[in-house]
Amino acid sequence: FIPPEFPGRHFLLVEDNILNREIAMEILKVTGAEIDCAENGKEALDIFLASPGGYYDLILMDIQMPVIDGYEATKQLRASSHPDAERVPVIAMTANAFDEDRKKALEHGMNGHIAKPFDIDTFAETVLEYVKY
Repeated sequence: FIPPEFPGRHFLLVEDNILNREIAMEILKVTGAEIDCAENGKEALDIFLASPGGYYDLILMDIQMPVIDGYEATKQLRASSHPDAERVPVIAMTANAFDEDRKKALEHGMNGHIAKPFDIDTFAETVLEYVKY
């Protein structure tokens, strides 16, 4: 496994579970991208909406979180007036890996889906699919 390299890129990782967040951070750290973290959908929205246009290259969004879940956070993000509201790829992260879960993620404005627990190769391939060099 050779991890993709994304120096100078910015990812927003939204995950309320500390262990899952740490695992994702370890996987993402080797890419060289800068990683910001949020613990719930409201915090993610606040961080994203405060960022300048073109700042985030990818958002990895947990689905089941307190305050605002990943579906609602993505829906609000897409409906916002932020210049990247429609551009930034949002990848759902969930333990629910059924076809209906993937479909629901797409219906809520997400671009893709990663199942937890993370398979490193699949995780890296999915990130690579949405973030171009």
